[in-house]
Amino acid sequence: MINEALLQEAISIRLLAVKVSELSTVVAEVSTYHGNSRAQVLLAVDRRGLVSLLKISPASTEPVPASWAAVDTTLRSVAPQVHLLVADVSGGSCRPLHGIDPATPAPLGSAVKLYVLNAVGSAVAAGKVRWDQPLTVTAQSKSLPPGELQAEPDGTRISVLDSAAMMISLSDNTAADMLTGLVGRSAVEAALTATGMTSPALDRPFLTTREIFVLKLDQWPALAQRYVTAAEPSRRALLASTVDRARLPALEETGGWIAPRDIDRLEYFASASDLCRAYTSLAALARQPGLAPIGRVLSLNDDGLQLDPAQWTTTWFKGGSEPGVLTLTFLATTRSGHSYVVAVQAEDRSQPIDQAAATPALLSAVKGAFTLAAAGQH
Repeated sequence: MINEALLQEAISIRLLAVKVSELSTVVAEVSTYHGNSRAQVLLAVDRRGLVSLLKISPASTEPVPASWAAVDTTLRSVAPQVHLLVADVSGGSCRPLHGIDPATPAPLGSAVKLYVLNAVGSAVAAGKVRWDQPLTVTAQSKSLPPGELQAEPDGTRISVLDSAAMMISLSDNTAADMLTGLVGRSAVEAALTATGMTSPALDRPFLTTREIFVLKLDQWPALAQRYVTAAEPSRRALLASTVDRARLPALEETGGWIAPRDIDRLEYFASASDLCRAYTSLAALARQPGLAPIGRVLSLNDDGLQLDPAQWTTTWFKGGSEPGVLTLTFLATTRSGHSYVVAVQAEDRSQPIDQAAATPALLSAVKGAFTLAAAGQH
């Protein structure tokens, strides 16, 4: 005979909090029946109402480092090269508290979408773009996952705000490319400079995710070699004449993409300090009239960090990855109004990073860094 009380204890969960975006996405924090474990659940549905994404991020069981030395040790266990910046941004600029080589540019993957969001926010502030402005999914705008827009029929319409939410919370590559197309490549390049990036030339021309995929999947490595050895004007010409006209290969057509591919030359690049300045720029934009959606978009998904809500009111997050690259960036604000940024970049040029093992370790280090920063231990 089944003990119903034990069965309920085993399968029941308790809803702690829920965030609903302007698109068909729910992000909920849940705990077990007795509250002894927690997780974040991210659920998205497509336009037919079918589940397109379900991500459950259990709270990390990794011990939270209690000293800066322990934070550094945890980070260095993940990859041969790591970068870290912990900064107090309460005054609107990045005041470093602790770091590991924070000024050196490193590959960052989809965390570059912070700059796309910055360009979109600036366009809205200038009256050039509206949050409710519709965008249209086309065959040429479609990229590869993650995301869901690449699976939508051509002609599907979606607002700028919903696209931004998908770009940040789901890391939707097609949404990012549609927004880049809307504001223009040059506007995103201008955002790199305007936010204070120290070496913006590393990201010029600014590549769409589709272009990155074509370069790393089509005719690999010949086409990529042509691109990375060319000067900037020749790179722009190659994009227009060849890359943007190429058919986007499916991952299975190329035998998969498992090992790192030119992550030191063909990627998006920024330093941990650059990423901190990107966050302070977004925070300044979000305080302007009509730009509060920036903060809501960045708050949708905290990647399972789950800072103590008794101390922390909001958490912004954007991460990024590809084989050999793993980036986590956060801005969190305490109930007393103090804000901090923690930006972590891990890089392994010789082999992929095991994200299943690395992400919990990085999250524990990030949580320790926030705790130490807020406690004034710097």
